[in-house]
Amino acid sequence: MTPLRFLPFAVLGLCLSGPALAADDWPKLLFKETSHDFGAVARGAVAEHRFVVENPFVEDVHIKSVHSSCGCTKPTVTKPLLKTYETGEIVATLDTRRFLGQKDATLEVEFDRPFPAKFRLSLTSYIRGDVVFEPGEVQFGSVAQGQSVRKRVTVSYAGRPTWTVTKAILDSAALDLEIAETERAVDPNTKVGKVTYELWVTLKKDAPAGYFKDLVVLQTDDPNQQTARIPLTVEGLVVSSLAVNPAVLMLPAVETGRTISRNLVVRGKTPFRILEVEGPDPRFHFKFPAAPDEHPMIVVEFRADDRPGRVSGKIRIKTDMPGTEPLTVSVDVQVAAPSASKTGPGAIRDG
Repeated sequence: MTPLRFLPFAVLGLCLSGPALAADDWPKLLFKETSHDFGAVARGAVAEHRFVVENPFVEDVHIKSVHSSCGCTKPTVTKPLLKTYETGEIVATLDTRRFLGQKDATLEVEFDRPFPAKFRLSLTSYIRGDVVFEPGEVQFGSVAQGQSVRKRVTVSYAGRPTWTVTKAILDSAALDLEIAETERAVDPNTKVGKVTYELWVTLKKDAPAGYFKDLVVLQTDDPNQQTARIPLTVEGLVVSSLAVNPAVLMLPAVETGRTISRNLVVRGKTPFRILEVEGPDPRFHFKFPAAPDEHPMIVVEFRADDRPGRVSGKIRIKTDMPGTEPLTVSVDVQVAAPSASKTGPGAIRDG
């Protein structure tokens, strides 16, 4: 049977004629999820959810517009036009500063290609007015690899005098978490309690390079289990302290029996040593300095034997720079058989 994702839309329409899925419900096949529950969210917290949209059809899919039934949620589309297999996102951002309490929203997504249709996505949230995060997220921005950065968030509560954060949860090997109560008081007139915590999130020195997005979850002693867990977004980008140029090494065609060489330069902010360089094939050989340097050069040699054909893969460079992963360089070379003019009588071969 032909897989559904390879069918043109006209044929797919026949497959959807049964009671299970009406023809105008074809957008359902674009989404892996059609609803999301934010749970309990603190006032001022940054809260967003991304609905992934993937086009499985031969025809282009175009999102004409997206509207929210509630001003508490703002939708945006990252990529309105999707060709076959392309993906985009509908991003729903919750306004936790102007709205409080139970907030449910429906996003109406209107398509005009390949056929007109409307589809609905649902969102549920409870925005707590008694808990405030300042700032509303932990935003590290861009951090050089090997650096440790510490960020603070103030958690304020007004209400029950005995209210307590029982624990803070963060499932990330690259981050450390600390939380401490800094204030607990009761207004003598209103008997309303005021509780303040300081939350510290530390990006470790050995955090790997790349983008990260995690959640800190505060577990409180609220009797309502639906609102007892409060999330806080943690986001940032660790920028590698090393770079290699070029990142892709395209070697010219080389005849069997000959050797070709090119240079790679590794750049760092402080001196470091290259410990090891490995190639994707035994015909690759490398020379590099033993002493520490900020910009050491690697000589890459490819010694072609009598096997013609394409050789490609990754060169892997290991250094002693703390907290860094091995660098990789894509390499490609074509080994060609010697031309007739060089293999006849009197031809000279490199050995």
